Amino acid sequence: MKSVVTTVISAADAAGRFPSSSDLESVQGSLQRAAARMEAAEKLAANIDAVAQEGYNACFKKYPYLNEAGEAGENQVKKDKCLRDIKHYLRLINYCLVVGGTGPLDEWGIAGQREVYRALNLPTAPYVTAMTFMRDRGCAPRDMSAQALVEYNGLLDYVINSLS
Repeated sequence: MKSVVTTVISAADAAGRFPSSSDLESVQGSLQRAAARMEAAEKLAANIDAVAQEGYNACFKKYPYLNEAGEAGENQVKKDKCLRDIKHYLRLINYCLVVGGTGPLDEWGIAGQREVYRALNLPTAPYVTAMTFMRDRGCAPRDMSAQALVEYNGLLDYVINSLS
């Protein structure tokens, strides 16, 4: 699983050098943001069901056609899978907050996602809507500190961009 630390060390090793001062500054910045990331990870873990449900509800509110026959939410089984997928992205975001990098999302959430959604004929716009709602709903200090919210929202934006 790649993090800022493993990425910096791998790049320096591949180039046969010690980490440069800019490499070390990158690691230092990641370490300085670690407390905010841990706060965001803790808050997300404690509220994942509610956060996912709100995103899911926003998605089906914006795209009511998904409930029609032949669509992604035509029955409870398919709706449950949609909610499961939203929770999966949130769990990967949680992992990214812990490791301080996008590795978990890159490796387990984004790689191949377009091909999977295309093969299953699933639209990505509803997932973008769910992630956007979750990003826009977050509030500091109600939900978490401002810096923790920045870390969390940055990863939601990363997922949004990958699905767009």
